[in-house]
Amino acid sequence: MVDARLADGSRVNAIIPPLALDGPILSIRRFGSERLTINDLIQFNSVPAEIAEVAAACVKSRLNILVSGGTGAGKTTLLNCLSNYIPENERIVTIEDSAELKLQQQHVVRLETRPPNIEGQGTVTQRDLVRNALRMRPDRIVVGEVRGGEALDMMQAMNTGHDGSISTIHANSARDALSRLETMMLMAGIHLPERALREQVASALDLVVQLSRLSDGSRKVVEFTEVSGMEGSTITTQTIFKFEQRGVENGKVLGDFVATGVMPSFMDRLERYGFRIPNTHFLPLSMTAKRRTR
Repeated sequence: MVDARLADGSRVNAIIPPLALDGPILSIRRFGSERLTINDLIQFNSVPAEIAEVAAACVKSRLNILVSGGTGAGKTTLLNCLSNYIPENERIVTIEDSAELKLQQQHVVRLETRPPNIEGQGTVTQRDLVRNALRMRPDRIVVGEVRGGEALDMMQAMNTGHDGSISTIHANSARDALSRLETMMLMAGIHLPERALREQVASALDLVVQLSRLSDGSRKVVEFTEVSGMEGSTITTQTIFKFEQRGVENGKVLGDFVATGVMPSFMDRLERYGFRIPNTHFLPLSMTAKRRTR
């Protein structure tokens, strides 16, 4: 089996017998020629304008964000859209297993892992690149996908002055994302108490944005969750926005984006950076009411 990348950025995976029982299989994952923006996601009803406004302010205010979701849920697409709000004067270091990100800023350093050669030597992992990135004077570190021990280095980087970092992770919910992150930190081989790991996560992360690919093929932000701290030995979170599915009609998923009524604790930080988000964005059912009156 082999992974490769074509000249246009498409990802290729090939696997042949005896691993593929029914014959050779070639999978090509193509990317659109035109880069999507947050306005496109609003038009697709993947994210409402209110959530997009809050997310943009969070990026500009240097909150640490984890984008979570399953395969094909749109994590990389959303990360690309959020990266548009990073100021031009900041130095961004991107770290990826397979290069997919397309940041538009001028001051971007792109790093990619290297697989072992035919002798099994020369591997460069994401953890190696995260460590190296810390020596490159980054203003922000963007990890395409956290999948191993680099999670520990990433959390430490977020806790030591590299605010505004963004990454993605495979998980089924915002709560699962935090549990997987904790497991990946243990993969670094450093034995730390469970509470110490959770304190690292709670201190480093500000937001978890959960994406989902629904039964009709649509992709939506289903949870917008703030990591609020620790209570005992448990990481505490509070959901700010969520997507409530009402059912399925003619194969199309019906539902509404709703605010839970929780006022996020990061509002003070947004205001320090000059962003004043209307309190009405966070009122229960405010977005549902607006959409039904349109």
